[in-house]
Amino acid sequence: MRSFLTPRRLAATLLLLVLMLLGIAAQQFRLFERGLFVLQEWRHAAEWKDRSIWLPDFRVSIEAKPIEGLTDDVSALTYDPDRHSLFTVTNQRPELIELSLDGHLIRRIPLVGFGDPEAIEYISKGIYVITDEREQRLIKVRVDENTTSIDASQSQQLSLAIGLSGNKGFEGLAYDPAGQRLFVAKERDPVRIYEIHGFPHTRPDKPFAVHVVDDPKRDARLFVRDLSSLQYDDRSGHLLALSDESRLVLELNADGRPISSLSLLRGMHGLQRGVPQAEGVAMDNEGNLYLVSEPNLFYVFRKQARD
Repeated sequence: MRSFLTPRRLAATLLLLVLMLLGIAAQQFRLFERGLFVLQEWRHAAEWKDRSIWLPDFRVSIEAKPIEGLTDDVSALTYDPDRHSLFTVTNQRPELIELSLDGHLIRRIPLVGFGDPEAIEYISKGIYVITDEREQRLIKVRVDENTTSIDASQSQQLSLAIGLSGNKGFEGLAYDPAGQRLFVAKERDPVRIYEIHGFPHTRPDKPFAVHVVDDPKRDARLFVRDLSSLQYDDRSGHLLALSDESRLVLELNADGRPISSLSLLRGMHGLQRGVPQAEGVAMDNEGNLYLVSEPNLFYVFRKQARD
């Protein structure tokens, strides 16, 4: 009896299987959408370059500098324009960490009553918001020169039960001071960027009212596998979204559409090695980008002058 699986049929079956697996991988990693975006980024460069952050123009100036003095990994990053320094958090032994703009440890402040701090955002002079990822808490804290510890129980808090998924909760924060909007990134399953109005509560003479804006259709256009950190740029009104798993920083315009990107892979933007696990991104008043990655590595990207 003739064998059903002839060499030709076997080769065709294997080829079909390989194509199916490639298709699944492309869908999983959003390769089709990412490829289309690269084409659109190139086509619309002239339109956006002068009215956006425009990430393709950035090159690394400090690469993978170890943050000395820390044993726990840092997560998230925010720039303090009053102190001209950076703040981050650790979550194994919860601490608030202040860093210089060249990645040196300035001070560390214990966080009491914080289960899993994952993000921190500067709001105004001495005021910050910290997220507790697992419990989906937003915690308003105060920090000054004399602060030696911060107790969550003594701080204003907001708990949100939005798409609870264990360790895939609130991973990034950004703040729009003019619009008084707090952007909150849900890490994945699914990726989301929420806009929260009314927190932190800064007007004691007004009632405490919170409004949450969710736009799943907008967020579906984000072809990243996760979100690790956010940064709002008040000059352009654009948002930076950092994805560790996609090794990418995306610039989103006011409508939430990706318009430019910064790849964190080896050989891109002057990187000698790829960024291993990006956890936080921040931007200073001069437009310089700062990034932290596990295991406690510090990066600076600066915009290059055009020819």
